[in-house]
Amino acid sequence: QVQLVESGGGLVQAGGSLRLSCAASGRTFSSYAMGWFRQAPGKEREFVARISRSGGNTYYADSVKGRFTISRDNAKNTVYLQMNSLKPEDTAVYYCAADRSVITTTTPGSYLYWGQGTQVTVSS
Repeated sequence: QVQLVESGGGLVQAGGSLRLSCAASGRTFSSYAMGWFRQAPGKEREFVARISRSGGNTYYADSVKGRFTISRDNAKNTVYLQMNSLKPEDTAVYYCAADRSVITTTTPGSYLYWGQGTQVTVSS
């Protein structure tokens, strides 16, 4: 069992930056690939970024590539999402999720554990 708690969301102007954090409980954090997803009102949850167990491999949605960076610190059981050059269309609730598979997947149903989400609002 892994419990995930996101933080760092808030209100920011377009072009600004935020860094989200996701703290995991338990001693098996490094056994999981981690992903970030987001869900805007009235829309389906969509993939944002994924990082492998060791942090050596990352994968991004085209919509955030070059603006967002995912990273992790296994000693601190934490995964991060640095978001730069934010746009109003980035407004959503952001969730982190844990996946035991080594196969890169962008499908929410493949992830075992989820946090409660943190709101990111980008004003124009």
